[in-house]
Amino acid sequence: MTESANNEDLVMVQTYEIEAGNFTLAGEAASNIKKLLRQLGIDAKIVRKVSIAAYEAELNMVIHSLGGIMRLEITPKEIVLKARDDGPGIEDIELAMQEGYSTATELARELGFGAGMGLPNIKRCSDKLHLQSKLGQGTYLEARFFL
Repeated sequence: MTESANNEDLVMVQTYEIEAGNFTLAGEAASNIKKLLRQLGIDAKIVRKVSIAAYEAELNMVIHSLGGIMRLEITPKEIVLKARDDGPGIEDIELAMQEGYSTATELARELGFGAGMGLPNIKRCSDKLHLQSKLGQGTYLEARFFL
């Protein structure tokens, strides 16, 4: 879904609803983001970084939350990926940012997810990362990729 915005720097906005626990559709939003960025002629290295971050954010919402919204904003200067979910929140963000740390369910692990690389991969791929979370209220992530 494309929206126009009042901000004259904003070129395009895409919004994706992420369903909790739906491993069948997991990765679909990230795949659509990758296709869109390629169609827009964005540099392949940036497409790769945004795609990885979008996939990891999407999977985190599928695995850990009660569902949420992912939003992609494209301007002439940057791509911003925003993810907001309803869920338990992250108890210890510093710990969650460590490679290999995971609170994924046994089902997620059996399906090959929950290796504890999601947030570290998002941080590694983004030029700027903002993450806030409140227990019982969910998590907000904003990753910026400079063009």
